[in-house]
Amino acid sequence: MAEDVKPEIHDDRPVHAEVPLPPEVQAPLAIYRGEPPAAPQWFKDAVAQEPERVFVESLGSKLEVLTWGEVGKPGLLFVHGNSAHADWWSFIAPFFAEHYRVASMSLAGMGASDWREKYSFTDFAEDAEAVSRAVGLYEGGRKPTYIGHSFGGGQVFFAAVRNPERMHAAIMVDTGFGPPPEELAKRQAQMEAIRNIPTVDRPSRVYATLEEALGRFRLMPPQPAGNAYIADFIARKSLKRVPMPDGKGQGWTWRFDPNMWAKLDRQRAMGGDPLEVPEVKTPMVHIYGAKSRIVEHRKSGAPSPFPPGMIEIEIPDAHHHIMIDQPLALVAALRALLAAWPPK
Repeated sequence: MAEDVKPEIHDDRPVHAEVPLPPEVQAPLAIYRGEPPAAPQWFKDAVAQEPERVFVESLGSKLEVLTWGEVGKPGLLFVHGNSAHADWWSFIAPFFAEHYRVASMSLAGMGASDWREKYSFTDFAEDAEAVSRAVGLYEGGRKPTYIGHSFGGGQVFFAAVRNPERMHAAIMVDTGFGPPPEELAKRQAQMEAIRNIPTVDRPSRVYATLEEALGRFRLMPPQPAGNAYIADFIARKSLKRVPMPDGKGQGWTWRFDPNMWAKLDRQRAMGGDPLEVPEVKTPMVHIYGAKSRIVEHRKSGAPSPFPPGMIEIEIPDAHHHIMIDQPLALVAALRALLAAWPPK
């Protein structure tokens, strides 16, 4: 298996170190040899709607924020998954710009946002509030709606429970929650055996060429890239230029803090018993992929703080990364929700 990491690592994924991954899962972009795959017109039109790119300061850090739509319309805040970045939403967000003020943020330690000495759910919640205020998500006459994928969905859930007064509604997209600390430690040891996770003594690898870097990109949990042109777009936005280790020229590496997971204080993130379902006052919905291993993990009996009876919407023929597998179905589901929910 690859000895480096692609930009979307989760602590709540099943680990199957003993099962070889097929090429289309292990290296979905390798066959394109650095060339962009052909993309349909809807995708070209969406990414052609370039966002305004700004930085917002929060807790002493500069956070990357992308915005679309006019200030004064209802606010939407999109939050990406772990080790990802704001551009994971760049082909989804434009579909909402006509009727909403839309923002997509790169969480601290990811994308072009600053790295920190430590990370916490509380700080991420404060960052989201700072971003919402700074880019005008409150100016539409109501509080913003948060939409978060995977790890970002966990941040949205935490913020909704901790600060319901800041949020109109919360939409989680294929969001799972990690196991107890003792089980997490066991899984981390298994993942280390795979040797594709950066650590303090083994940081993210630097690649000599863009083709080599793109060829190493893969999704976690392991899955095929349902639409290679989307995976390629995300992968290119996931990379940055850095000096080669030998000092000879520039190479490419991933744009996230390789030690973020070790720096993250995630135990008892909700406060109290980590297995206890917290009181939820914010209207919330969960959208998930029919083939998602994250949701499969939860359905197997893993604990979840989601409230009983919460609305859940299944997207057919989608794995964990729904925006890659079924982007237009995700847009349709979000549009329908935002038009009719939450009830007035």
